[in-house]
Amino acid sequence: MPSFVLRNKVVERSRSCFVILFLTLTLTACRSNIDKDLIRYGLDSMPVKLDPREATDATSYRINRLLYSALVDFDNSSKFIPGLASWQLINPTHYRFVLNQKRQPFHTGEKLTASDVKATYDWILDKENGSPHRQTLSIISEIKVVDLETVDFILNNPDPLFPAYLVIGIMPQKLISSAYDFNANPVGSGTFRYRSRPDPNTLKLERVRDKQVFEFIRIPSPEVRVMKLMRGEIDILQNGLMPELKRFLAKKGRASVSYLEGSDFAYLGFNLEDKVVGQLKVRQAIGFAIDREAILQNLYGGQEKLATTFFPAEHWLGNPAIKPTQYDPKRAKKLLKELGYSPDKPLELSYKTSTNPFRIRVATVIQDQLRQVGINMAIQSFDWGTFYGDIKAGRFQMYSLKWVGIKTPDIFEYVFHSKSIPPSGANRGRYTNQQVDQLIDSAKTFDDLDDRLEVFRNIQQLVFDDMAYVPLWYEGHFAATTNDLIGYRLTADGNYDSLNYVERKVNRMVKRKVERTNN
Repeated sequence: MPSFVLRNKVVERSRSCFVILFLTLTLTACRSNIDKDLIRYGLDSMPVKLDPREATDATSYRINRLLYSALVDFDNSSKFIPGLASWQLINPTHYRFVLNQKRQPFHTGEKLTASDVKATYDWILDKENGSPHRQTLSIISEIKVVDLETVDFILNNPDPLFPAYLVIGIMPQKLISSAYDFNANPVGSGTFRYRSRPDPNTLKLERVRDKQVFEFIRIPSPEVRVMKLMRGEIDILQNGLMPELKRFLAKKGRASVSYLEGSDFAYLGFNLEDKVVGQLKVRQAIGFAIDREAILQNLYGGQEKLATTFFPAEHWLGNPAIKPTQYDPKRAKKLLKELGYSPDKPLELSYKTSTNPFRIRVATVIQDQLRQVGINMAIQSFDWGTFYGDIKAGRFQMYSLKWVGIKTPDIFEYVFHSKSIPPSGANRGRYTNQQVDQLIDSAKTFDDLDDRLEVFRNIQQLVFDDMAYVPLWYEGHFAATTNDLIGYRLTADGNYDSLNYVERKVNRMVKRKVERTNN
């Protein structure tokens, strides 16, 4: 059994005892008065951008889905479906979108029209604005307003998947033209409207249909989030917990807990412009040195699946031919020896992560595994804003993150095309491969989807062979709610859409009583 596993079990047992003691003691403390009119959601990080034209982080994506409505959405099988609009293919490079007659107005009360659609996407396509989504949407040649309800998208070349790219929330044209700050005061047409942001760690939204107010609160410490949930100071938490905290919540019965297998792609990233990790043999050695199965078993409880690419093998975009990199410390040592490294001359690397305790724990295990093959990895942890800013700016050697909500092949251009280096896209590793660029560009020229799929699988194979990143695992989702709350459901991409249906049991009972009385 690897030494880190033994150490981890000892540490976990000690930590579990401490956690139980800590929570038991804090739960006996007096509670402050709790406003039950609010529903509170405990977050480990706040959204970075409340403007969907600029947002790229997971929390922003999930919050913005509540605030804004998009032309196109996805069903549970990741098939794109009409959102605000249905569409018609006029010819291979001409899509016509017709807005739904029952669409909701903007939160200002103004009607959402085709001009707002055009203004939203024109802003993204304007190079001067630096939207990270511009490269993905560069297939658009022109946007034409036909009438109040109809907008045409003219493409540079045919793309049968084009509607799937139109998932950015629509914003009012009048506000866009006045350089309105949507991050400070979002205005959309979603099922939630912005109420206030009392401080940097608190965000209040109001559900449009019934004026129920939700408060999103940043609570970085997982232990404190759990404690506040069990004391009723927050009502919902999702993810970001250590295994012992999940077990504690489940056993105590003071919360309703759920788990769902997910598709969030966790990976180890490299700065490929760095003279050390820019070497393929170094990246390969790191890949062989990480025992992913042991990490999943000991830190995640064995519920996650090993990853190979953005998409699982069973996904329609997956590549079943690619197999997970095997744990092979002997091969890792051999590669390092070929590069001139040895126990007396270890490879020195740095790894950035957030201050999330669970992410630090994972980083510490990876650090131990790399040490055993002759790599000394220094861990640097920062608050989420600083960490994420450094990654986008290329101020790192190694880091780990996960991709959330990936459903379409435009991710390949967004992440791997040489033109997508931030701020133009999300090629954070500064990956450049002329053959990959050519394949990404050539995929746009195929009308037949099967031909495109073959190209997409070739792209995945090339990127995997280049080890532009080390695939880790597909992370699932864990949620816990107070027992007086109903309606919260997990989704495969971890979105917050079920907040549309969440309510307190007592409110549900009152509503049903009123309904029976009226009938």
